[in-house]
Amino acid sequence: MISSLRGPVLSTGSDHVVIEVGGVGFFVFVPGDVAHTTRVGEQIMLHTSLIVREDALTLFGFAAPLELEVFGHLLSVTGVGPKSALGVLGHLTVDQIASAVAEDDDAPFRRVSGIGPKTAKLIVVQLAGKLQPPSASTGNREETASTDVVTQVATALIGLGWSEKVAAEAAANTADAASTVDRASVSALLRQSLAALGPAKAGAPRG
Repeated sequence: MISSLRGPVLSTGSDHVVIEVGGVGFFVFVPGDVAHTTRVGEQIMLHTSLIVREDALTLFGFAAPLELEVFGHLLSVTGVGPKSALGVLGHLTVDQIASAVAEDDDAPFRRVSGIGPKTAKLIVVQLAGKLQPPSASTGNREETASTDVVTQVATALIGLGWSEKVAAEAAANTADAASTVDRASVSALLRQSLAALGPAKAGAPRG
């Protein structure tokens, strides 16, 4: 079992990266936020899951161990394959997934490409009680920035083409680092979030 990989990035795509380890290039499928923010030549470390099929050995990689754990839980759901599970983790953070399951809300999953209404409901039902509750980071962020402002910035970023996961994390991280005045300004936080995300990606894939 290949549980992790660390090395320079040889190439990237919309849904994968190729990492060189010991002179061998490993093709790894990754969530959209990893694929879109990773640069060739950059050193990265991914926590990986090797999916074995009769006709292929496929690697899926994640930046955090908890994402890998949730990936495994998603695979246990009837009708959810590796690509669909990867799609969920590309659109939603671990906290967003846990919150949706805890609240019996399948709407976030229905917005993921390849996840139909029946499968979305099964995710909520079959993962109930299996996921860690949302982290306290949300509460900490509410102390440093207005939830409404962060939500508006994230919504604006989604409208410009970033996935829900990337948008939510960018808005929250920018708010954490912003001045008190800027935290109360949607335009200021949006401008800073765009600067942190890099070149404009309006119309970019949402995965």
